[in-house]
Amino acid sequence: MFVAPDPGRVRLRAATRAVLGIALAVAVTILAGFPLPAVCGGGLAALLAFFVVADPRVREQAVTTALMPAVGLPVLTAAAWLHPFPAARDAAFVTVVLGGVYARRWGARGHALGVFAFMMFFVAQFLHAVPAELPELYGAIAVALLCAVTVRFGLWCYERGVPPPPAVALPQPRGLDRPTTRQAFQAAAAAAGALALGQAVSQDRWYWAVATSWWIFVNTASRGETLVRGFRRVLGTATGIVAGFALALPLHGAPAASAVLVAACVFGIFYSAPVSYSWMTFFVTVMAGSLYGLLGVLRPALLVLRLEETGAGALWAALAVLLVLPVTTHAATDAWIRRALDAVREFTAQAATHLAGGPGDDLARRAAELDLVLGRVRASVAPLVHPLSPLRARRARARQVLDLLDVCALQVRGLAEVVAHPQAGHDQRLLAACRRVEDALHRLGTPETATPPAVPCPVPATTMTSDDPRAERALAHLHGLETALTGLAAPLAAAPRTALAA
Repeated sequence: MFVAPDPGRVRLRAATRAVLGIALAVAVTILAGFPLPAVCGGGLAALLAFFVVADPRVREQAVTTALMPAVGLPVLTAAAWLHPFPAARDAAFVTVVLGGVYARRWGARGHALGVFAFMMFFVAQFLHAVPAELPELYGAIAVALLCAVTVRFGLWCYERGVPPPPAVALPQPRGLDRPTTRQAFQAAAAAAGALALGQAVSQDRWYWAVATSWWIFVNTASRGETLVRGFRRVLGTATGIVAGFALALPLHGAPAASAVLVAACVFGIFYSAPVSYSWMTFFVTVMAGSLYGLLGVLRPALLVLRLEETGAGALWAALAVLLVLPVTTHAATDAWIRRALDAVREFTAQAATHLAGGPGDDLARRAAELDLVLGRVRASVAPLVHPLSPLRARRARARQVLDLLDVCALQVRGLAEVVAHPQAGHDQRLLAACRRVEDALHRLGTPETATPPAVPCPVPATTMTSDDPRAERALAHLHGLETALTGLAAPLAAAPRTALAA
């Protein structure tokens, strides 16, 4: 976490802004006279407003944040009123899980609102909220979200003016083959099982098991990803509990010291989330222990119970992803690899068009899109390259594919920089090299490519001659790209059970 790169200090700024915004929300709700449970609920709502709202544009982020109360408060109300009726409450919780995951089909906004709805039901269980306490919770959540909006979109909106990243996605099938639909049923099955097993472990803290199963399914697409995420969840929780014994317990709920520890954990959550799920879970666990200390219920047995409930949730998440509409790691990874090769194909066709005198404004965007797709490839193949994976041959092949795709991305970025130069012009050698790259892509089985302009073609006034350094650099990048694509043929052609399957 501490050695991971942070280009532009994005993680540092996000973590710092979240701490300031949540601290403001907590301070304002305290000064407004809300009781401590309502302050905790408001603080969690502010944390979610910073953590889960991830629309590409600032205006869209603001709209999503504004919609949170409309989605979350009815769920909070239902959870409070159903508390005396366990069967109805449990059925409602599983329904919220099903709907919250299904909402991801509507992109970043659906994901954020689904998470907020789930967490509002969770908050009702965490605080043992009853209908008489709802007005205070409504008020604290509204004030906290207003403070979060003020900081994120007013006082410190560092995203304003920054162009949104390119969106990447796979074609979505219909019915149960659609990832969000399949995951909705998997998550609901996992939640139902975690709820039952969690209640067998504890009638008071069973909701931790459901929360574990929920968060394991976030940002996963295959059974391998889900199993690895479950392992990391348990690992982060176990280490967080050890830290809780050393940090949270000795504080005995002291307000000032506990508040400092919570702020440090909030920073750690936001700073570590993009690079390490285990570290993020560690900070979440320590923060939860600190909050229990503030509420006056923290005991050593409670921390141990937290680990038991986490194990119950992780177990049912694993069973659900293995038994309910499973998708292998190979299927998910192969789809993203094909999407990465499509991105290379689209970039190469655009580069050839530009070298023949056409527009080249799209080159940088296509190179950035390839980087985003490779991020999804790495996430999908992570179970295969995990140090604990016993499948050595598959692990070696998966690493070979990742290394070669990284080379492709490196060459594409370099080529985009050279070819997009204002003085870049026609060179028959470059167009021929682009054709060789497209031939290599065809041999890998990519879809029909766009045909670049025929060569020879009219030479523009600004010609890259044979001794032009830009031409030589571009040729080197194209040769490196062709070599990497040729090297991918062997690992991608191997049988799934000996290469990328899980």
